[in-house]
Amino acid sequence: MTGVPLILFASLAGLLIGSFLNVCVFRMPRDLSVVHPRSFCPGCEKQIAWYDNIPLLSFFLLGRRCRHCHESIPWRYPLVELITMIFFGLCAAAFGWKPELAKWVLYSAILIELTASDLECRILPDEFTLGGTLVGLVCALFIEMPPFILTYLIPISYAARWRWLAESAFAAAFGGGAIWLLAALYEKVRHREGMGLGDVKMIAMIGAFMGVQWVLLTLMLASLIGSISGLIYLKATKQDAATYELPFGSFLGGTALAVMFGTQIWPKLLGH
Repeated sequence: MTGVPLILFASLAGLLIGSFLNVCVFRMPRDLSVVHPRSFCPGCEKQIAWYDNIPLLSFFLLGRRCRHCHESIPWRYPLVELITMIFFGLCAAAFGWKPELAKWVLYSAILIELTASDLECRILPDEFTLGGTLVGLVCALFIEMPPFILTYLIPISYAARWRWLAESAFAAAFGGGAIWLLAALYEKVRHREGMGLGDVKMIAMIGAFMGVQWVLLTLMLASLIGSISGLIYLKATKQDAATYELPFGSFLGGTALAVMFGTQIWPKLLGH
């Protein structure tokens, strides 16, 4: 399966995975199982029939409301499904049926879930941050990582995969450790938390997938965009900056998706 059939298959898979990510966004912060019970309406708690649970399509057929209680369905549901579908299709178009396809669709799905979860609930589940870090490390055993320091320190007699794994682990530790240190210093000086551990774990996950260079770029861009957006939002809503909790994980996720597209997908698409 190659070309257009693979892209269509990957896009359909993205729709289905996006639907599952929506389940995770809603249930994980509430400590609910993601496999049982079947999908239900948060308003009336009635189970959703299969024909009302078709990714993307059912949202519009139902007029954005529950069939039973007519409560509004959040726009987050179709957006997560649509964005996941787009990124899965783009990855298929860029990489074809290669190991890189599995790596980048997994990475995009993790980022989309974390972005939506932090925006909606201010929670970054360990299953996706720590679990995602582990997935990134495993991927490094099979797919080349950008060379940084350890590539040149590890003897050439070692298999390439061990150098890739070392770069992935270093990027995870460096990215997460650096931001943890900054957050600890901020808390010591300002006597209030500046960044949660969830953000630290998420940055480590991004490093495990992308390497040192790209995790640093992601962190710098997300900090800049988050700061400007946060100031604009606080001015517009007149909220207290001391009590407002910025969903930094959402800015990290959105920026990481953009960096992934710009550095991994777009060059491959142009190369085709």
